Amino acid sequence: IINSGDLMIGKILKTMRKNKKLNQKQLGSIIGVAQTTLSGYETGYSNPDFALIKKIANSCDYDIVFINRNTKEKIIAK
Repeated sequence: IINSGDLMIGKILKTMRKNKKLNQKQLGSIIGVAQTTLSGYETGYSNPDFALIKKIANSCDYDIVFINRNTKEKIIAK
């Protein structure tokens, strides 16, 4: 579990990709973006929209989960 409030989305995307044992070119091919675009996301040079983040998460076998800090209610983006 990654729990840093200041952790940029790029590091999370990179962690998901590496845990799936894919290189940037492979994942880029799966999600339909260039390797250089994916590299830009991972380094924080640019930011993907939510739809693409969801596509990357799904491709790497992850769910996106929103947890209410007060009630602990979970909403899973599918």
